[in-house]
Amino acid sequence: MTSRLSCGIFVSLVLFTPALPAAEPRLEKTDLFEAGNGGHKLYRIPGIVVTAKGSILAYCEARKYSGLDWDDIEILMRRSTDGGKTWSDPAGLPRPHGKLERNPAALANAELAKRAPLAQDQIAFNNPVAIVDRNGPIHFLYCVDYARSFYLRSDDDGVTFSNPVEITGAFEAFRKEYDWKVLATGPAHGIQLKNGRLVVPVWLATATGSNAHRPNRMATIYSDDNGKNWQRGDIVSKEQDPPIEMNETAVAQLSDGRVMLNIRNNSPRNRRAVAFSPDGATRWTEPAFDEQLNEPICMASLCRMSEKGKQDRDRLLFANPDNLLRFGKEMKPGSMADRKNLTVKLSYDEGKTWPVSRVLDPGFSGYSDLAVGPDGIIYCLYERGSTNGKDIFATHYLTIARFNLEWLTQGKDSFAGAR
Repeated sequence: MTSRLSCGIFVSLVLFTPALPAAEPRLEKTDLFEAGNGGHKLYRIPGIVVTAKGSILAYCEARKYSGLDWDDIEILMRRSTDGGKTWSDPAGLPRPHGKLERNPAALANAELAKRAPLAQDQIAFNNPVAIVDRNGPIHFLYCVDYARSFYLRSDDDGVTFSNPVEITGAFEAFRKEYDWKVLATGPAHGIQLKNGRLVVPVWLATATGSNAHRPNRMATIYSDDNGKNWQRGDIVSKEQDPPIEMNETAVAQLSDGRVMLNIRNNSPRNRRAVAFSPDGATRWTEPAFDEQLNEPICMASLCRMSEKGKQDRDRLLFANPDNLLRFGKEMKPGSMADRKNLTVKLSYDEGKTWPVSRVLDPGFSGYSDLAVGPDGIIYCLYERGSTNGKDIFATHYLTIARFNLEWLTQGKDSFAGAR
């Protein structure tokens, strides 16, 4: 059984010009999901990729009742084949066959029981992750109630997806080292390395702490046979004393072949953590803080734009809410800041420095994901606005921003061959 995205009929959401001229800085935004529409209270946890054929896949969690992480949730996707001018209607991805049960660790968590008791007849599909294969397929992973993980594949450019295949076994291999009760992929997107390996950041929790998501550790899982089998990598940091929460992580391969992780964390330093591996799975360096990248304690996004040799120069993109204030005041070190001021940064030296920075949205703006089209157009799907004007988790829209390098650099740089 497959799930088909409704690609035959497209709904125009906003007027676009045919292409973004390289010489003209340009930014356009379109709301793809709105809270309360389609029978869902909130849409959160965005992900976006551009396929090998140039189609754009935008996906997210559709949260039905409470809007919280353990809500009744499904994964929805929209698809564009014309550079984001028009989009298919939202469509769900295939679900696993058989009975799906609530995560026992969440049911036993006292904090969750007090804040939002879990309904036994509901189930959460979490943390969607797509990986674009340079040979055409789209690989896709998600979790079920943070207890099991599944793999899907599309061989028709994201129009249909295969039935889910369970890959929880890759996570079971962590248990002797870290006795997790909660697992999570990504979110956002994974990557394919130059040698063909598929790499997805993951995090694990013993579920005794807040939201049943803490304490936690992060690692990667990988596949060397086009998604047929998945294996665990090394846990990234084992020597934390006291432990620093490290979870939602963005990933990119550097021009020298190394793999870089950019890690969300709860350190009092309030800076993003960075670690490196020669193969995306083993021998991770101990995470170090990047003083140039503020950490409001929120998921961030990372994406390669170009690589010297294939294009004119190396470029990496990074985005997160660049803010360290809480309700307009200085925040307590290691605590969560307001999710606002989403900012895109650009590096020309593989993440050593980030000399270019431009605010994409000064208002409420949380999770985001970045992708780049073959013509050099940059796409950022992000959480925008608040349904009540104050709650940073009550996301009003998932909005896609479409912009070029000229806009990001204010005319100082152009992507070779961009339109």
